[in-house]
Amino acid sequence: MSAVSETIKLKVLDASGHTLLTCAAGQRVSVVHTAAYNPGDRIALEVNNPGRYCWIQFEDTMPEALVYIRKREIGLRIPFAEQAITYSPKSFSGSRHVIRARLATPEEIAARRNLAFNPYDQHGDTGFYPHASANVETRGEAVFAARNAIDGVFENSSHGEYPYQSWGINRDPNAALTLDFGRPVTIDELRLTLRADYPHDNYWTRATVEFSDGTRTVLSLTNSPLPQSFVLDEPRTVTSLVLKELIQAEGPSPFPALTQIEAWGVEAAPEQENA
Repeated sequence: MSAVSETIKLKVLDASGHTLLTCAAGQRVSVVHTAAYNPGDRIALEVNNPGRYCWIQFEDTMPEALVYIRKREIGLRIPFAEQAITYSPKSFSGSRHVIRARLATPEEIAARRNLAFNPYDQHGDTGFYPHASANVETRGEAVFAARNAIDGVFENSSHGEYPYQSWGINRDPNAALTLDFGRPVTIDELRLTLRADYPHDNYWTRATVEFSDGTRTVLSLTNSPLPQSFVLDEPRTVTSLVLKELIQAEGPSPFPALTQIEAWGVEAAPEQENA
């Protein structure tokens, strides 16, 4: 399949699935939605064939993200109420919204990057990757959801609503976060940024990462507010990883949390067509 024949299309739909706005198919597309969003509205991106790499910008106050798409249609449910407080108050507000998407180039796909970054991730089977999920999120609140750990927001001197959202473990010693890449990738470095709202917070002294290939690596952590980098002894080609066995430091606070997880590396199969 040639790059010329591959196209994508954007749509805005309401709660009943009615199309409010769409655009002509192309390799680079955008729509301008000139109305306020209502509960139940969603943005959808259609691709001719699953297995595409696309840059998406579903909200113009948020950054572009390079994602891997495994469904014919993916999308974003517009956040409202409690779900909205993990986003900037400027995001999804007002009555003029620019929404963009484009097919990634082979050079962009092949570049070394943070393979965990996806500010448009949400709960459930989104159909695009990376995707974060967890076996526990504090009180089920949006400000402590797993997706917060891959949204690219590093502010960690407080906790709660934007920009201080994090993955919270509800004091559960068996808490684990799964990062799914949706296809094979080769990781050479991990970085963790712990929430550092001290003295409210505690921190983990050790964490284990279990990769989908069955290998494990143990990370020794400090209470630094900065990203803590761990270069792997050898690159791992995997489809997912699990952050688990989180060992908490001694201290009065029972509240360690994760602000960001980064997985640096490259595509395991850069020869895959994006066309």
